[in-house]
Amino acid sequence: MATHHGKEGVVTAGGTGVGELTGFTLETTADVVEDTALTDATKSFVAGRTSFSGSLEMSYDETDSPQQTLTAGTTIAFILGPEGNGSGDEIFTGSGIVTGMSINVGLDSITTRSVTFQGTGALTRGTV
Repeated sequence: MATHHGKEGVVTAGGTGVGELTGFTLETTADVVEDTALTDATKSFVAGRTSFSGSLEMSYDETDSPQQTLTAGTTIAFILGPEGNGSGDEIFTGSGIVTGMSINVGLDSITTRSVTFQGTGALTRGTV
C-alpha cells in the first residue's frame, strides 16, 4: 500500500487550479433502505442512493480567480487530486454547489478561506 504526503494534493475548480490550497476533504455516503419482512427475525437493508460533499481550506488570496468564484450558491465543476496531478494519479471529478464560504482572520495569523460544497450528480473516480 502506498502512502501519500499531503503536499501532493490539488484541486481544480471551474477548470483552473485553486491557489494557496492548504487542505481538502471529500466524503461519500450511501443511504440504506430497510427491506425487512414482517416474518424476519432480524432487520435487513439494501443500498440506496449515494451522495458526496466536502470542504476546501486555503490561505486567502484575493487575486486568485478560482477562490473568488467559490461563493455560496455557485455550482462548479471540480477535480480533487489527493495524490496530485501527475500521470497515473487518482482523481475524483464531479459538480457541486457551494453551500458555504467563510473568511477567517486572526491576530498574528494567516487569513484563510474555507469553502463547503454539496455534490450534485455522480462523483467519478479515475486517474490523470
